[in-house]
Amino acid sequence: MRVRPLHIVILLLALLLALLQYKLWLGSGGEREVAALRAQVARQESENQRLQLRNEALKAEVEDLKSGEAAVEERARSELGMVRPGETFYRVIEDRAGSPSVPAAPAPGAPR
Repeated sequence: MRVRPLHIVILLLALLLALLQYKLWLGSGGEREVAALRAQVARQESENQRLQLRNEALKAEVEDLKSGEAAVEERARSELGMVRPGETFYRVIEDRAGSPSVPAAPAPGAPR
């Protein structure tokens, strides 16, 4: 059987097509790698958006603390339990059901 040059060209083109298909789907920079990189970019973008919102909230809080006395007073009251002179601090203790049981006396050491 005699091999024609046309058959050799067709065989070489088929092998080239198979090699290119392999590189497209499985090789470096192929479809799998592109899909993985797209997923990684999507995760990073959502993380960046979450952090951007957090930064904006912190920036607003800093501006509020710099500009007003009310924000500083609110934080001192809520986080440090501070009261103004002449105020009475009452602590309400809730029972297990979540409703106040008996009004509590002023906290010890609180100004009256």
